Amino acid sequence: MIFRRKLYNDMLRWKNERKGTTALLIKGARRVGKSTLAEEFAKNEYKTYILIDFAHISPKMSALFDDMSNLNFFFMHLQLETGVTLYERESVIIFDEVQLQPKARQAIKYLVKDGRYDYIETGSLLSIKKNVQGIVIPSEETRVTLQPMDFEEFYWAIGNTTSYGVLKQFYEQHHALNNSHRKVMRDLRLYMLVGGMPEAVRTWVEHHDYVRCQEVQDDIVVTYEDDFPKYKKNVDPILLRQTLRSAAVQATHKFI
Repeated sequence: MIFRRKLYNDMLRWKNERKGTTALLIKGARRVGKSTLAEEFAKNEYKTYILIDFAHISPKMSALFDDMSNLNFFFMHLQLETGVTLYERESVIIFDEVQLQPKARQAIKYLVKDGRYDYIETGSLLSIKKNVQGIVIPSEETRVTLQPMDFEEFYWAIGNTTSYGVLKQFYEQHHALNNSHRKVMRDLRLYMLVGGMPEAVRTWVEHHDYVRCQEVQDDIVVTYEDDFPKYKKNVDPILLRQTLRSAAVQATHKFI
């Protein structure tokens, strides 16, 4: 299930205006849908695309980035390894989780200068800043940030493409909602309970089950708990867990 995201329009603007003069770097917290959005954009807007997931890359593929002096050699082997034909100015190469392969990010400078294809990078916010030792960070990047789904995107996900626009008109014209107030508050409570992480939203859309949504949210929190000690030493795991869960509960109660 693919959800409509507002950032898609910014990506389309980048493609049409930059025309290959920069790579697009999509930053964001883990599990907010960066990889899904990048691949969906590639499918819709290009003739072909190659997705290189550096979290699951073969040693042979990884070795291609050790020497970028011969780009013809690089592109030929890339096509052989993936079985995908690249077309000049009609194909895009996605570097997914690029922070795991700093050499690939450094190569963006030369790949963009070459100009044959477009490039989209995705990277988690914390590690994209940390894993830059020993490389030259390319200036040829247009950087955007993908956030969790907001209230309007949540409305789109549950099949409601009208209410948010109407609410905005009420707000701009300083009108009270009157009898519609209860329905809107129910929708807002639902959004605050499900949250904006795409996996939790997908679970709600498919099952309409709060318990399943809570399980997904707990899994995401555990993922964050596991990540923090990588970047901050001597983190108390119990205190971290309490802080993350307390923040989530307070955010929910604030709007209910």
